[in-house]
Amino acid sequence: MTLTNFKSILITGGTGSFGKKMLRKLLEETDAERVIVFSRDELKQFELSHLPWLKPHEERVRFFLGDVRDPDRLNLAFEDVDVVIHAAALKQVPAAEYNPFEAIKTNVMGAQNVIDAARANKVKRVVALSTDKAAAPINLYGATKLCSDKLFVAANNYRGAQGTIYSVVRYGNVMGSRGSVIPFFLSRSASGVLPVTDERMTRFSITLQQGVEFVLDCLERMWGGELFVPKIPSYKILDVASAIAPDAKIEIVGIRPGEKLHEEMITTTDALSTVEFDDYYVILPSLPLWDVDRFAAESGNGNGRMVADGFAYNSGTNDSFLTVDQIKALIGTDVEV
Repeated sequence: MTLTNFKSILITGGTGSFGKKMLRKLLEETDAERVIVFSRDELKQFELSHLPWLKPHEERVRFFLGDVRDPDRLNLAFEDVDVVIHAAALKQVPAAEYNPFEAIKTNVMGAQNVIDAARANKVKRVVALSTDKAAAPINLYGATKLCSDKLFVAANNYRGAQGTIYSVVRYGNVMGSRGSVIPFFLSRSASGVLPVTDERMTRFSITLQQGVEFVLDCLERMWGGELFVPKIPSYKILDVASAIAPDAKIEIVGIRPGEKLHEEMITTTDALSTVEFDDYYVILPSLPLWDVDRFAAESGNGNGRMVADGFAYNSGTNDSFLTVDQIKALIGTDVEV
């Protein structure tokens, strides 16, 4: 895999689950000359720097302590950077509900700081990671990520003739990432009891590897202003429980504040401006930035078409669900307990 003409790549939130996987992918499978890990935790950076797979590439890695809340630090970090992958966020739903303005400072104000620093330093491309919770949000985390999505898309309106282009990638739960349901169930499986919020619950599912590859694909194909959504399967929460501890007792504990039974990535309103390709969707920018017909004909595999009226991409009505056996096969890959 090559990222043509992109020699210096920076990952915000580079010590998180996604950031580490992306770093390894870039080091092992691209010709990037410099990959910068931008994050605020010096211990995580220290631990990452000593992982065996990083050692052969350590001359290509830079560790940069900083917070996306700090625009001056971002400006310094973005100097001579070609690509920014923005993965930094406060993403725990209960924590965001209890500490709302902290989430706003990181997820919204931090997003604008990234946009401004990228433009000031003439970064070529910026991809921001979003979440299914940003579609028709009912919790603060989802609302901050929706606001972030809007900021990144709108940043293309004032990028200038040869300026930075910005796009967004939105996908569902990353299987096995820290704080997600699989590590939680694994940690509780020995007790013989798994707490489930609601037995009807479904979620979209993507592996870390798939998420990283999709982001890199979007970096190559982006025109600026798109919100990319991959076609991925769903899972039923009871099937996850069965895959991890089939003999465990299920304890129904009730839906948490800000939690949905099913997640959406494309609402029926979004569908009015959504183009479908073979393995992904693109929600078009609200303001026209380029010719949509040309985009559908030339982007991706060249067979883009508008989705049908009334279309919605919902984890509960998805046409693809993981089986218990498929979930079992995926558990153990990229799971961080």
